[in-house]
Amino acid sequence: MNSIKIKLIVADDNSFIREGMKIILTTYEEFEVAATVSDGKEAVDYCLKHEIDVALLDVQMPNMNGVEAAGLIAGQTKTKPLILTTFDDDAYILEAIRNGAKGYLLKNTDPERIKEAITAVHHGNSILQDTVLEKLKANLLEGPQETLKIDRKLFTERELSIMKLIAKGFSNKEISKKLFISEGTAANYISSILSKTGLEHRTQIAIYYLTGNAD
Repeated sequence: MNSIKIKLIVADDNSFIREGMKIILTTYEEFEVAATVSDGKEAVDYCLKHEIDVALLDVQMPNMNGVEAAGLIAGQTKTKPLILTTFDDDAYILEAIRNGAKGYLLKNTDPERIKEAITAVHHGNSILQDTVLEKLKANLLEGPQETLKIDRKLFTERELSIMKLIAKGFSNKEISKKLFISEGTAANYISSILSKTGLEHRTQIAIYYLTGNAD
């Protein structure tokens, strides 16, 4: 039986990495690499003209970088941007997430983990690699404390527990198992958190939680 494949594009200005990533991803039967492009503008243009599920974007590219491209792709298409880069600079990470990137992975990540991340992003989850998350958390905690402390009165204890698990990178399925609730109930709690905070997706919840908490 033929299942519908997840359609991808790979945007990277290094042709060796670009084509290498295509070869790796093509080995997974659930993926179809529709195109490889060499800069952010080409990625945006391609996503505007074709139905692409997930766009893998490098950060530093000519004409338009991956962070800018993520914003345009997230805002103008149904494609979900996923940053895949060698740069773990905090400013890039935060800006990419603000721009709508659904995840941020480093290129030295194991291919199986990249596969899992693409699949998770396609199904509506957001992914921050543990090393990226820890780096971001450390920076937020040691940087100038301009950020707001979370107003705990705004949230129920269950919502706070879920926010903490999201900040640790747990998926809805993992949250539901950990807290002995259904995935649907977990999703409802997350919707409530998004509504109360005015945030748009779970990666922003992770940033919000890590920014406002030192635990």
